[in-house]
Amino acid sequence: MDNFSQVEKKRFWILVIIVSISGFSQGMLLPLISAIFERDGVSSALNGLNATGLYIGTLLVSPFMEAPLRRFGYKPIIIGGGILVFVSLLLFPLWKSVVFWYILRLLIGIGDHALHFSTQTWITSFSSQQRLGRNIAIYGLSFGTGFAVGPLFVPLVNIFEGLPFIVSGILCMFAWSLVFRLKNDFPDVIKGKAAEERFFTRFKATITVAWLAFLGPFGYGFLESSLNAMYPVYALRSGIDLTSISFILVSFSFGGMVSQLPLGILSDKIGRRPVFLMALGGGAVSFFVASIVETSTIAVMSLFFIAGLFVGSIFSLGISYMSELTPKQLLPTGNLLCGIFFSIGSLTGPFLGGLFLEKEANFSFLLLISIFLGALFAISLIGRIKSNSPVA
Repeated sequence: MDNFSQVEKKRFWILVIIVSISGFSQGMLLPLISAIFERDGVSSALNGLNATGLYIGTLLVSPFMEAPLRRFGYKPIIIGGGILVFVSLLLFPLWKSVVFWYILRLLIGIGDHALHFSTQTWITSFSSQQRLGRNIAIYGLSFGTGFAVGPLFVPLVNIFEGLPFIVSGILCMFAWSLVFRLKNDFPDVIKGKAAEERFFTRFKATITVAWLAFLGPFGYGFLESSLNAMYPVYALRSGIDLTSISFILVSFSFGGMVSQLPLGILSDKIGRRPVFLMALGGGAVSFFVASIVETSTIAVMSLFFIAGLFVGSIFSLGISYMSELTPKQLLPTGNLLCGIFFSIGSLTGPFLGGLFLEKEANFSFLLLISIFLGALFAISLIGRIKSNSPVA
């Protein structure tokens, strides 16, 4: 039993390190490319549209991910996803083109989703209910750490425009190589009625029992993409320098890192829903206050940190909530849906942000974020879910 525990521990920590690849690549790419395009005079609408490539890739590949995972297991999917990520990163400096970079972001979106989906499903499949919140919180912390480090590489663009891409590609390759130390494994076999159902029928069944949980990945996707892709453009136009913007974004990620594990453990003790509501409400208030004092860089940085303490964990809270509500044989479907809702939120963020900047609205961009989180809070407060799966 001790040997088995050691194997489980080794697997868990390697998966945690690997998933930081996804956070790191996204955390760096969004503000980096937005800043480069803004400096080159690319319109804010086209800038926001280009940022969607990462998430269009996720949506395109999502319907085709579950079958290969069940057939080949977790390890091959992680290997394929990792290769796509670091090769695409290394290709960026070869040719500067809006279309070419969009294609590369599309490929990184596919690779990131393969990494996320495989590692996420693997961890939720072997985690007990008593440690689920803790394990997923550590998983989210790993993503958040990578995401926080990402923007710090943006100023390297002042040395050589291709340098951030090259350095991040090499770091991603190093972390990805750890997967070869793992023994392959497979998700639970679908049993009973669920085994006979079509792919989209399982989707419908999983959404029926866990739709409230998917608001977490959706909300985090919106925040991540809008703050990292469009807020830098808004802040640059407001007179904030690129280095300060990087630290503001890092403060949000750092807040999420600090609270990730405590909130995960708290959700194990008092329940997922109360903690989820607290996170959304706190985030909405924090961004509302930030919109009032946005002329002060220090104040905005502090409030981004406080907002991160609350909403920096809604992705991992959503995953653990989904894992609690969903039958074990439908966990791959549930994890796949987490990725899909994350991507939908991520697409919504740059789209609304691009429209906001194009129309030059007379209210703060941060107020838009606050209203969005407030809406999620209201939906979560009044929403209800079924207690049992119709295909379990």
